[in-house]
Amino acid sequence: MIIRREWAALFIDGGYFAAILRDYFGEPRIDFLKLSEILCTGFERFRTYYYDCMPYQSNPPTEEEKKRYTDKNRFITYLKRLPKFEVRLGKVRKGKYGFEQKGIDVWLSVDLARLAWSGTIRKAIIIGGDSDFVPAVMSAKEAHVLTEIVYHPKHVSLDLRDICDERREITSDLIKKVEVD
Repeated sequence: MIIRREWAALFIDGGYFAAILRDYFGEPRIDFLKLSEILCTGFERFRTYYYDCMPYQSNPPTEEEKKRYTDKNRFITYLKRLPKFEVRLGKVRKGKYGFEQKGIDVWLSVDLARLAWSGTIRKAIIIGGDSDFVPAVMSAKEAHVLTEIVYHPKHVSLDLRDICDERREITSDLIKKVEVD
């Protein structure tokens, strides 16, 4: 008899989560392994995927840009060393209206659809708020994967929130549970 594992994967839009932490919780330091385990409760965690970009660097970079880059690189290295973590980096471009991330939504959507349709995961948990994820969530649901959105109520696409099977708000209680002392 084959026993199928009930795997969950956590997909974190790093830019989104950083903005939520900054704008609503005072930028606490987070234990990402603990966060992953809490959000995957009831399932075995297959992997946590973290999507972000390295900060913009002008040519030559300013001292402030160098510091931001070094700090982000240290953080990304920390994440890569955590068990069952995968970091996907997009690019930052200087656009017409400021800086914009490129590739993050596509990375997350492709990983979500791939893991859902391969039968690898039973549940997909997304920390994000972008409506660009709606088609990937719909695809995962068609592959019989439960979907959960973890979001801040003042910072989420209603289309994304409403399409997910389950919803969990990012609250101060959740942040306190995963904050590094």
